[in-house]
Amino acid sequence: MRYSTLLLSILLLDFFGSNAQNTQWPVLKHYDKDHLLNVALPLGGIGTGTVSLGGRGELRDWEIMNKPGKKFSTITDGNQAPFFAIYVKPAGKKAMTKALLGPLHPSEYQHYEGRPVNHHGLPRFSSASFDAAYPFGQVNLYDDILPVSVKIKGFNPFIPGDADASSIPVAVLRYEVTNQSNLPLEVAVCGTMRNFVGIDGSIQSKNWKGDWVYGGAKNNQNKFMEDDLVRGIYMWSDSVKRESPAWGTIALATAEKEKVSYRRSSTPNDWENSILDFWDDFSEDGLLTDKTSIVDDNPMASLSVKKKIAAKSTVTFTFYISWHFPNRQDWNNAWSFGYKGKTISNYYTNQYKDAWDVLTKEAGRIPLLEAKTKQFVDAFIKSDMPLVVKEAALFNLSTLRSQTVFRLPSGHLMGWEGVMDETGSCYGNCTHVWNYENATAFLFGNLARTMREVEMVYGTKDNGKMMNRVNLPLEENFKIDHVAAADGQMGSIMRFYREWKLSGDNEWLKKHWPRVKAAMSYAWIKGGWDANQDGVQEGRQHNTMDVDYFGPNPQMQFWYFGALKATAAMANAVGEVEFAQTCLQVFEKGSKWVDENLFNGEYYEHKITDPKTFEFLDIDNPATKIPSFQLGRGCLVDQLVGQYMAHICGLGYLAKKENVQQTLRTIMKNNFISRFDNVFNNMRSYVMDRESGLIMASWPKGRLKIPFPYFAESMSGFEYAAAVGMLYEGQTADGLKCINSIRERFDGEKRNPFDEPECGHHYARAMASWSAVLALSGFQYSGIDKTIEFSSKPGTYFWSNGYSWGTVKITQSGKGLNALLKVMHGALELSSFKLSGKKSADPDKHFRVMEGESVSRFFF
Repeated sequence: MRYSTLLLSILLLDFFGSNAQNTQWPVLKHYDKDHLLNVALPLGGIGTGTVSLGGRGELRDWEIMNKPGKKFSTITDGNQAPFFAIYVKPAGKKAMTKALLGPLHPSEYQHYEGRPVNHHGLPRFSSASFDAAYPFGQVNLYDDILPVSVKIKGFNPFIPGDADASSIPVAVLRYEVTNQSNLPLEVAVCGTMRNFVGIDGSIQSKNWKGDWVYGGAKNNQNKFMEDDLVRGIYMWSDSVKRESPAWGTIALATAEKEKVSYRRSSTPNDWENSILDFWDDFSEDGLLTDKTSIVDDNPMASLSVKKKIAAKSTVTFTFYISWHFPNRQDWNNAWSFGYKGKTISNYYTNQYKDAWDVLTKEAGRIPLLEAKTKQFVDAFIKSDMPLVVKEAALFNLSTLRSQTVFRLPSGHLMGWEGVMDETGSCYGNCTHVWNYENATAFLFGNLARTMREVEMVYGTKDNGKMMNRVNLPLEENFKIDHVAAADGQMGSIMRFYREWKLSGDNEWLKKHWPRVKAAMSYAWIKGGWDANQDGVQEGRQHNTMDVDYFGPNPQMQFWYFGALKATAAMANAVGEVEFAQTCLQVFEKGSKWVDENLFNGEYYEHKITDPKTFEFLDIDNPATKIPSFQLGRGCLVDQLVGQYMAHICGLGYLAKKENVQQTLRTIMKNNFISRFDNVFNNMRSYVMDRESGLIMASWPKGRLKIPFPYFAESMSGFEYAAAVGMLYEGQTADGLKCINSIRERFDGEKRNPFDEPECGHHYARAMASWSAVLALSGFQYSGIDKTIEFSSKPGTYFWSNGYSWGTVKITQSGKGLNALLKVMHGALELSSFKLSGKKSADPDKHFRVMEGESVSRFFF
């Protein structure tokens, strides 16, 4: 069996290696030469770290060592950072060598010493552009001197429903070289990088110029290795401390077999002579002469592949960069500042022995995983949805590959809120931030369930208090107490319901039901959010604005209502009918009260209470002492966030439908700013100048003296929640306008299209963008009663329930509609297939649709 698998891998690798140029990757978005500066597409698996492919072909943001590393290039001497180069020799003519990079941006010229950016002294291609459909990134290089054009193709497998196949620590890089001339060419492509094991950016010192210099490498070693599938340079260290987060291994390898040459070192780097030595060697004939003497602690490794290209033909050069860094530390490790945290390790490093083992196990599978990834992306981008919706949803999935996310050896998915340039930002699977996103649940259901288990098993005490952040190691979580967030706790209950509904796993519900029930009941404890169970939260409510609200407000109320309805459904499922009735009674009382007392005819207000007595305050009385950081009569952008999640969960309306719809119209009227150059903002600016977007709060009835801190900001995660709410209510033009305003900011020139920040890069809340796909397709799936439902609007839509995925094609057929459901991955159990507002001509019956199969139904 081992021999058969190995033989198949070799045959596949040979076939795809020689025919890779015939594989067209999907393209959703094109970035021209004026929109490349900030493009950085992360290449790496879920929880493995990444290196990013820049818009001009540069490898940037090396974040493979258990920590963020924005702008971290592994070295500080600009020409020494990792890069690829090309050697071109036309028949009978002089050879030419260039870095496989597009031109510098004018903003990168200025520098006090003529070393402004990485690779400043290397000859480059004269023009570049970038094409993307995440996880596929393609750099198009053209030159007015070289007789070749080059397409750099970078990706890492991303297959919904298959977390392990989407968690491989490797960057796959293909260089498709096209001979534009009428002469045959000799062409070599070479990757060069220093062995930077031990260097993660956390050890820094300033030189006499004031520049930061990275340290940490010590007696690093390079070795050429090869097996049946790959060959290349394996990098490790003999002297970096084995307990260091920066200790591990790296490999630079190729799937090519012929004319592979390499260097394990270079000359000493006196006066930048090491890069000169490499450049001269490679430029001579495209072949490398090995250097065996290790002269630096971070020796240079180079790997070249040389081929002949016929006139007007294309040939592909395939390379891999893999890594293995096992010593991830807990939240408390700030990486810098000399603090040593506890080592908790990584899930991915338990799957492989080292970086070379990654290639041994995975290189043969890459072609099949690429084909499956392409199938997913093709199906998704061909959906009949606006391009901007697909862009927002697909490109934000890169957050799942960023340092925002990691997996424990147990498999539990953990997440920061986001990451700063060098450290994580706001630790602990923060409940009130992760509340908003739906991408994980609908694409990787098993991973989402591990997050719910963290919240219920390790984050919720016996009395039902759910800490809004969890500590590590998980087994020691309760040693440090944390506040319970009213929105985070109620939202976690809704998300638990979502995971139960999508999976249909009743045993999982029964196992965790006691904690779910306790978490719901915690709202009713003495002095709690709703101690008298009247459905109105008068108490102190810590929330995602990082402050405490006092008194009933729409943001907390709608999360509460959603949790009550979700808990009632789960209680009925486990046979606790009385508890279910209690939840519904509280919901009905509260919903009625909120419509009558918080809705002002335009939107829902916040009724402020006294922090000590919880009695309502008269905020119109100048003598009233109003607590700081409240919402009051402000019109909040995500006041209906609980309703947004209720629609996604299929829980129906939480308040009067007409009030919900009017509120969203008011938010669009009052909170959408067409240009921000006239807006004062005392906090952080995510929207500037003539950009547009939804502001966090507007004040049609007057602003409080000291409102909640973020009132003048505009953050994409909140904007997506409001926009998707509009889509669910049929306010499609407004919803799309909001989403478009977000994505216009991330145009490659001003900001990175694969990084929507809030309190940190790759902010988790921004993955709420996936929810627009659910709203526009009308997708609902219940693994409990095996029901699938879509909008009755004709078109082709992508669907995914976290375990299986495919497409549905709805077409007009006479006076009815025909719906063709395809399963492209996994299997789908169904008892009912529905289109909203339509009746099926076929009776419901239980059936199973396997991968590759389809089922058709007629509706009238």
